[in-house]
Amino acid sequence: MKLFPLIAHALLITLPALAQWTYPPSKQVEAADTYFGTTYRDPYRWLEELKGADATAWFKAQATLTDDVLAKLPGREALVQEWMALDRLKPAAYRDISCRNGRVFYRKTLAGEDVGKLFFRKGWQGKEELLFDPSTYKPGVTSTLQTILPSFDGKFVALGISAAGAEVGDVRVLEVATAKLLPDLIEASYGPSSWAPDSRSFCYDFGSHGDPQSVSFHLDRSSKRHVLGTPPAQDLNVLSKEGFPGLGLTPEELPTTWVDPSAPGYVLGGAFTAQSEQRLFVASASSMKAGGPAWRVLCQRTDNLVETALHGDQVFAISHSGAPKFKVIQTSLEHPDWSRAKTVIPEGQDVIQSITTCKDYLLVVSSNGIVGRVTRYALKTGRLTEVRLPMTGSVGLTCPDPTSNRCLVAVSSWTAPTTLFELDAARQTVAKSTFNTAIPYPAFDGLVAEEVEVPGEDGTMIPLSIVHPRNLPLDGSSSCILEGYGCYGMSITPSFRTLHSVANRGVVLAFAHVRGGGEKGEAWHKAGFKATKPNTWKDFNACAGYLIRKGYTSAQRLGGMGTSAGGILISRAITARPDLFAAVVCNVGDANAMRSEFGTDGPANAKEYGSVQDPVECRALYEMDGVQHVRQGVSYPAVLGVGGWNDPRVAPWQPGKFIAALQNATTSQRPVLMKVNYDNGHFTEDKTVTFRNFAGQYAFLLWQTGHKDFQLTR
Repeated sequence: MKLFPLIAHALLITLPALAQWTYPPSKQVEAADTYFGTTYRDPYRWLEELKGADATAWFKAQATLTDDVLAKLPGREALVQEWMALDRLKPAAYRDISCRNGRVFYRKTLAGEDVGKLFFRKGWQGKEELLFDPSTYKPGVTSTLQTILPSFDGKFVALGISAAGAEVGDVRVLEVATAKLLPDLIEASYGPSSWAPDSRSFCYDFGSHGDPQSVSFHLDRSSKRHVLGTPPAQDLNVLSKEGFPGLGLTPEELPTTWVDPSAPGYVLGGAFTAQSEQRLFVASASSMKAGGPAWRVLCQRTDNLVETALHGDQVFAISHSGAPKFKVIQTSLEHPDWSRAKTVIPEGQDVIQSITTCKDYLLVVSSNGIVGRVTRYALKTGRLTEVRLPMTGSVGLTCPDPTSNRCLVAVSSWTAPTTLFELDAARQTVAKSTFNTAIPYPAFDGLVAEEVEVPGEDGTMIPLSIVHPRNLPLDGSSSCILEGYGCYGMSITPSFRTLHSVANRGVVLAFAHVRGGGEKGEAWHKAGFKATKPNTWKDFNACAGYLIRKGYTSAQRLGGMGTSAGGILISRAITARPDLFAAVVCNVGDANAMRSEFGTDGPANAKEYGSVQDPVECRALYEMDGVQHVRQGVSYPAVLGVGGWNDPRVAPWQPGKFIAALQNATTSQRPVLMKVNYDNGHFTEDKTVTFRNFAGQYAFLLWQTGHKDFQLTR
């Protein structure tokens, strides 16, 4: 094919809606698919060939144009500097805290640092020691720790190390006594999953080749066991489609194996897809040593279990069988029988979100969608008690040391930093953790959060969170950024983010808790799933209409954002109602659902989105496909597509094809731009990259919604 010219300049004038734009040309080809008697044209199919010369040149040209435009926006750099300054206020951030054999391991990121380092202490109050700095791993490469997995005896740590947001990378082993990496090296892996109780071997993800941008990379993967000091070529296959044909694994199921310290006599195996219902296997831990585990079925997807926790020879599970807001049930690992499982915690008013075990208790986190609570179940007596928390907000809970009753509870809100507490589950005492770094942020003192419910198109009440400056004039004059997701049963919960300081500029931040998410339980999820997926963007647009009607903003001032699976929401929100928005961002978003199962994020996600091989699901995929619904001659809002070049989940051609279609179709003269993050994937821990990425997205939205601080001049 002949390469097209690279055009990387545009004529910009003050009024965002009246700019004249010339884009790098997006050719159209004769490509189409016919399913069940209907033909679906796909003129931008060529952009899927990311290694092809034409596609590579197109993305480069679009990136050059977009980077040039975003660099000229007056307020963008001010946002970056503001967020960096706020970040420097934090004394330290602690993540991935775990305790093994009296040693406490954690990732610590100091104020102003881009990525975290691995530290440990001998005991919770012991002296802090640096174990591993990922910046020293490969000179000139920004490496990050994807996985930190200490061995049962605390003498080794298996690390998953990746670069530039790729998520796939090297597996290495660190010896704690010397703080040095062992020679053991496994490449192109999603990382280690579990140590064996003997602390001499561990399991990890493995595939046939190392190109995460290819569909085949994500298929027919296996879980292997590596013994320290032995060649990886000798590693034992412990779970895969090929190695265990009797289990009936499919190519898209991701095999994962692990030993839970709360039940060290067993090894668990899982065959995971995007489907929330789990498919698990169990074997004795001793069977890992030779010949591979003797797997037995622990649960099928039809058992409707979405999360499990172990203790000794018992397994607890969150189930939605007859319980749309979930219940907790219990059965035996040796003889699992979910049809006769004991109900430990029945369904209640709040949605059960997570469970975990410590030495003597099962701890359950529930939520009404905004405020979380913790319930303690005594494993010996069955007594159920509520744990009183010192503050309200969304709740996260972990038990870093399953041999003790010490757990960590994180409580967060929209306008206050996350506070980390230590819970003594036996005494039911809660105190701020030694790892807590929450400090006052005066910059957020003037912000308030409102929780409302909005009638959807069909009358269903949709929760909407609104963060804005106190005394905001409700006259429609404020820029507003509305975010939504609505997929996999995942909830948008209150969380404090440095990025939300943008609200101090008179900006309204709103979060739509649309169907497809999990805010109101499994029924809420299934109401935005496959054939019911239109509820997701209809709910989002209903929230947009509410914000306009109530004067928080106006259609000329409203921006929208959708990330990842939220790309379905945002691409269909504007193709259904282009009049509601001035601008939107499709951030690493699924905007071409009919092609999803043929991409890197594809076959596994067909469990959530649907497959074109099924007549009903095929039509549902068409309905949720933004690219298929772009129409010639429509006045669309300004759109910024964002793709991560190293993204193993959502290939950049998903937002890319949406942008190409819009550039050729829109009559609004508002900009339609494609940003390509060549230093990023689906996301990255690198704060400098993250801040600049989102500063560009926010600046674009605020420019196009008329915010005075972000307007271009001649």
